[in-house]
Amino acid sequence: MNAPSDPSTQRSKHITEGKSRAPNRSMFYGMGYQADDFQKPMVGVANAHSTITPCNSGLQTLADAAVEGVREAGGNPQMFGTPTVSDGMSMGTEGMKYSLVSREVIADCIETCVQGQWMDGVLVVGGCDKNMPGGMMGILRANVPAIFVYGGTILPGRHEGKDLNIVSVFEAVGENACGRLSDDALVQIEQRAIPGTGSCGGMYTANTMSAAFEAMGMSLPFSSTMANVHEEKAASARESARVLLDAIRHGRKPRDIVTRESIDNAVAVVMAVGGSTNAVLHFLAIAHAAQVPWTIDDFERIRARTPVLCDLKPSGQYLTIDFHRAGGVPQVMKMLLRAGLLHPHCMTITGQTIAEVLAAIPDVGDTPRPDQDVIHPIENPLYPTGHLAILKGNLATEGCVAKITGLKNPVMTGPARVFDDEQSALKAILTDNIAPGDVMVLRYLGPKGGPGMPEMLAPTGALIGKRLGESVGLITDGRFSGGTWGMVVGHVAPEAAVGGLIALVQEGDAITIDAHRRLLHLDVSDEEIARRRTAWTPPQPRYTRGVQAKFAFNVSSASQGAVLDAHFVR
Repeated sequence: MNAPSDPSTQRSKHITEGKSRAPNRSMFYGMGYQADDFQKPMVGVANAHSTITPCNSGLQTLADAAVEGVREAGGNPQMFGTPTVSDGMSMGTEGMKYSLVSREVIADCIETCVQGQWMDGVLVVGGCDKNMPGGMMGILRANVPAIFVYGGTILPGRHEGKDLNIVSVFEAVGENACGRLSDDALVQIEQRAIPGTGSCGGMYTANTMSAAFEAMGMSLPFSSTMANVHEEKAASARESARVLLDAIRHGRKPRDIVTRESIDNAVAVVMAVGGSTNAVLHFLAIAHAAQVPWTIDDFERIRARTPVLCDLKPSGQYLTIDFHRAGGVPQVMKMLLRAGLLHPHCMTITGQTIAEVLAAIPDVGDTPRPDQDVIHPIENPLYPTGHLAILKGNLATEGCVAKITGLKNPVMTGPARVFDDEQSALKAILTDNIAPGDVMVLRYLGPKGGPGMPEMLAPTGALIGKRLGESVGLITDGRFSGGTWGMVVGHVAPEAAVGGLIALVQEGDAITIDAHRRLLHLDVSDEEIARRRTAWTPPQPRYTRGVQAKFAFNVSSASQGAVLDAHFVR
């Protein structure tokens, strides 16, 4: 792999001396800078605040705290914005196709501003799902000292004595459709599930990625599981700014921290907490941005040795705020470290190693506290190995991802029920046209085919609500929400739009899903597959202009992280 040019190396002397280059000082004077300000580091604050979604509507307080922290630590804060798309709001609509696209747009925004304005460091504040990988990819491309500040989880809603979260709503739709939940109760759940600001409350994609960034050393200890509305979150943002200024003065860059070993640590934590399938896609992209050799098979390597320790939604009982109160990521990392499942010498943004960071946290022991059951002892895990299994077979020669926690038996063979769009699949579920034993095939929803690889939370939530989550299989070249669980397999690659075998499946074909053998197989003869392939023609692009057309034209396979610049690497 050829290393791309790295403009950050050109400014190393300025950073370590605490001096920023300011090519046109007069414009800085117009913003109130004084002459001695030019001896201070110029520090970007990439602010994803918006009133589009509760995941991001509480970020301004954190960005303001970070600005104060930069000033207090002797830097010049320069705030700029990044966009977001709300996965929860766009789910099931054409807008969902812009979610993964937004990951690339966010990365581009951060890289562009940091490099264009010659910043000495950057603090990224993010909330909704794609803010995390997009922010980290931009950080790694720019490769100036950086830290990630997660916006924080939401607190649970309440209805009839039960905690609610965003997935409660999607599952309630299925329950309502089959008559087990009244219309009024559905409305009550809708109105109470989201009580304020913060990202979706289970170990869904946002909380999964934030936990992984903490494990990777790019965020402060405990910061990934704090609630957005709690005062400790703003205090952590201010402290993150101080740590960043120290990293700038000592020249600690992201690509020094994000290594193959630190990604091992991050993925081990993803497995231990029962995190989102999206972590597979995003860490392939993050590794690509970091120039770290990492393939889809590496997830299986980590899965095979890492137990699931945390009983967290969607397949478990508890929410992320419960995990935080039980000890959070440091508690899990301390246990994994003791078991020899982490690389202890990986550097963090603080300048300490992982082992030193964990040793310095006095309230985290080697075993979980006895007064909680969110985190299980490593000697008595929920599952002995990780939950994100990489399956292969003739239906997924490049691989696909199955989330196997919560299933009594992750093996089935059944007749294919084929859908070329999400809406018709959802209608079939809600109108009782899907039966136990069926294997639903949702295709032409991959990175190119969607385009944008939309998430399938509406159909999978409806299956759970219909109590078909373990008896009906669902495979797709699209993605799943971090809130999904059940007999589901996503990221099937090659995708239908490029002629992957999933495009040739016909109604009634037998499909085998076998997580034990890590197999996804179409039980059709090679001769019949060859006949169908001869008759297949690729679909016309759904978009021919704008950001979606550009994404579909450039995007790589999901097995490579659905990145846009893979073809530039030789």
